Amino acid sequence: MDSSHTPPPVRVTDLEIGPAGGPALLSAISLTLRAGKITALTGPSGSGKTTLLRALIGDTPHGADVTSGTVQALGQDVFTLAPDALRALRRRSVAYVGQDPGSALNPRMTAARLIAEVATAPTPKTVTALMAECRLDEALVHHRPGQLSGGQQRRLALARALAREPEVLLLDEPTAGLDAVLREEITGLLRRLADRGLTIALACHDPHVIETCADTVITLGGPTRPGHTDQSKARPRLPAPQSTPADGLRARGLQVAFTHRGHTHEALKDADFHVRAGTSTGIIGPSGSGKTTLLRVLAGLQTPAAGTLTWNGQVLPPTARKRTRDQHRRIQFIPQNPLGALNPARTVGASIARPLRLHRVVAKADVPDRVRTLLDDVGLPEEFARRYPHELSGGQRQRASIARALATEPELLLCDEVTSALDPSTTESVMRLLTRLRTENGLALVLVSHELDVIAAHSDTAHRIDGGHLHAAVPSTDLSLGAPS
Repeated sequence: MDSSHTPPPVRVTDLEIGPAGGPALLSAISLTLRAGKITALTGPSGSGKTTLLRALIGDTPHGADVTSGTVQALGQDVFTLAPDALRALRRRSVAYVGQDPGSALNPRMTAARLIAEVATAPTPKTVTALMAECRLDEALVHHRPGQLSGGQQRRLALARALAREPEVLLLDEPTAGLDAVLREEITGLLRRLADRGLTIALACHDPHVIETCADTVITLGGPTRPGHTDQSKARPRLPAPQSTPADGLRARGLQVAFTHRGHTHEALKDADFHVRAGTSTGIIGPSGSGKTTLLRVLAGLQTPAAGTLTWNGQVLPPTARKRTRDQHRRIQFIPQNPLGALNPARTVGASIARPLRLHRVVAKADVPDRVRTLLDDVGLPEEFARRYPHELSGGQRQRASIARALATEPELLLCDEVTSALDPSTTESVMRLLTRLRTENGLALVLVSHELDVIAAHSDTAHRIDGGHLHAAVPSTDLSLGAPS
């Protein structure tokens, strides 16, 4: 049969999505996904990439509707399917992996159970083969999602999607939070899957990934922000401030280990770390090497088995519960998954206003104005204050999370992959904002990122971490740090 006459797996015709009477979340678009091909969706944060991907499985954002157009997936109109038929389509034929895959993984189930639960052939051999294909160590088979890094959670979600043997695979930022080596391996896996006939659509900000594997690239337009002009200026790198050796946050001899079913994973091994006021320190390393664990220890969210913390020469309690309100205000943590920082039951404005009130940063009457300023600082319109986290794109949620952390006017900001969900323009704007705060307020930054250009441009020094070992800091311009160990 002539393949040119075979209906494409997915066809979108004049699709537009938005709230009644409000601005479109997805402007009218038509596209076709073909078997054995990879289609990449690009565009600035908030342009509708995630909305489009979710529309392909018949899901629209809360409060929004399809205002025009249709979506045909495997010969079925997804918006007219009965609930049972739609569930069957999602379970067996069209697999979707979201931008925050960890939030979709049952925290009580092991990696093996999560994969076997949806696998067409739920055998131990199938599970380990899928984990190997997605570059997950077999030793992680009994680990639960909370014991995995963000990159490992992303690959587990991919293995779970592939376990269904779908005809269509939809991926939202599939390489975000992965180091360069893993990024190449996952990109190669997607190319091989397409060559076997799988239909793939992915939303992605990474130009290298798009160039390497995409057959078709569709660029979505971004939302406009009338009246907003970015006044930030690129500033020269700051010299390390003249200060005493005790200045800033210092960690000595940190040790963290996780044990499950007799297997012990040493996440940090006798790690020493120091960041002074007004400086920026980058941390790089492969997925699962201990980067997030280090930040969580510094933030008081993970208790080390050994080691000490000091803040400006004074002992800093290892757990957040024992820290003073002032210490909480001064040290802020922005997690890799912004859903972990934003209360889903509160509007974005309420989430940002809460630390303003709790720490009495401004007078009560000035809180609304300060919320608007913080939103503007991170490139979000003031009307976003009335939205809930699920009404925002992944990149917009990340920026709201940054605004919330900045609300306390911290002295130390711990950033875990805060630019991974942002397009290059927004990334540069946010980093200019943080650099300005370093200049004006002496803010200290710790940046965990796989984007070496971000580390080189916005950090003074960088540490490499692998296998729980934190190596001594070197100038961040030494890109050889990114070489696999």
